[in-house]
Amino acid sequence: MEESTASLGALGIASKQFARRLLTIGENRLELLAVEVQEERERLLHAILLALGMGACGLLIAIAFTAVVVILFWDVSHFAILLALMVVYGAGMFWLYRQLTSLLRHWKTLPATLDQLRKDRACLDNNLD
Repeated sequence: MEESTASLGALGIASKQFARRLLTIGENRLELLAVEVQEERERLLHAILLALGMGACGLLIAIAFTAVVVILFWDVSHFAILLALMVVYGAGMFWLYRQLTSLLRHWKTLPATLDQLRKDRACLDNNLD
């Protein structure tokens, strides 16, 4: 009878420890998720700003091109400076486009959280088998 009571007490202590560890792991995972959501938000804002910059440079190209067409039939000297502006704006837009495509190509949503959950699942599988 004493063995049964002692094993029940040990089982109760072990279950409390297990519950505490499980809650600690859950808390850590939620904190990691919150950090990653913040990082994703910042990356999204960066992508939006790059897209806006690309759009602004594209608009400047269109304005410069229009001015070039108008001035093309005027004097040749005005044409050269507007063409140079178009090239500069175009280079800026191209650089922003490359930055945006690079950002989108390497985009991973919540990678650390997913990796940690995979490790947790593997650990549980090893311990339960």
